[in-house]
Amino acid sequence: MRYSNYMFHVPDEKICRVIIDTDAANEGDDQFAAVHAMLSPRFDNVGFIAAHYGAENSMERSYDELLRLFSALECPFSGIIKKGAPHPLLSKSGPVVSEGSALIVEEAMKDDPRPLYVLFLGPLTDLASAYLQEPRIAGRFTAIWIGGGTYPYGNAEFNLGNDVNAVNVVFSSKLELWQVPKNVYEMMGVSFAELQYRLCGKSKAGDYLFSRIIEEIDKESSLRSPFRTGETWVLGDSPAVGLVLYEHRWEFDYVNAPVIGDTMEYISSKLNRPIRVYRRIDSRLILEDMYAKIALFDPACWK
Repeated sequence: MRYSNYMFHVPDEKICRVIIDTDAANEGDDQFAAVHAMLSPRFDNVGFIAAHYGAENSMERSYDELLRLFSALECPFSGIIKKGAPHPLLSKSGPVVSEGSALIVEEAMKDDPRPLYVLFLGPLTDLASAYLQEPRIAGRFTAIWIGGGTYPYGNAEFNLGNDVNAVNVVFSSKLELWQVPKNVYEMMGVSFAELQYRLCGKSKAGDYLFSRIIEEIDKESSLRSPFRTGETWVLGDSPAVGLVLYEHRWEFDYVNAPVIGDTMEYISSKLNRPIRVYRRIDSRLILEDMYAKIALFDPACWK
């Protein structure tokens, strides 16, 4: 699935395949990243995977939210939406086989010269499951994960906490991984006034995203959260898309992937291979590109 409504052309050799694995019904920021990916002409979006997020029937809720999103944007490719694992790994050796993990394996093993990026906006259950099903996928794509605590010590973090076993499987594997930890993805702060000004009335995409974030504001659980101010939000999943568009080449370190302990702390391990850990992203670059694409959105331009 690709979208094109621009006066510039992305050369064929720059096109990449993209899979997005998302707990889309969780708290409103996943939809922004998904729409940004859908409207980026460099991306051949080959699949969207609905992920669980710790609540009952959460994977099914994410699946339903992706269907609503595709419908709101009049996107005719709902067949590329797949169901991921309904729950975390029960052990570090047993995959939770799903449509989502099968898609990752299938796309990774294709004889396709275009690079493949798999973006994880929630837990790593489907990535770990795909690897446990077929270890040969290592080295055939780049996984980008929004999750994990701050380095070097680690701490409790939502996406990590929803499947610690999966993170330990991935961290001990040979998969190419870029990690965007909590202190970095929280650089994606926005105000509601900014979102209203930049989204409302611009396109169907903008109206839908603003309506979804207003729904999240009104949730009692969101109001109780100590880091919600009533006027701001964090679009924490958007760096995954932004890093495919612009790699931020000087803003990361290579760190030997740690072992995750019982309290989600990082335990140094020289046995694990290095992963790319970001220490900063350019939130304005990512946001401005997203706003521009939303303002230019025309549902007649899917292809």
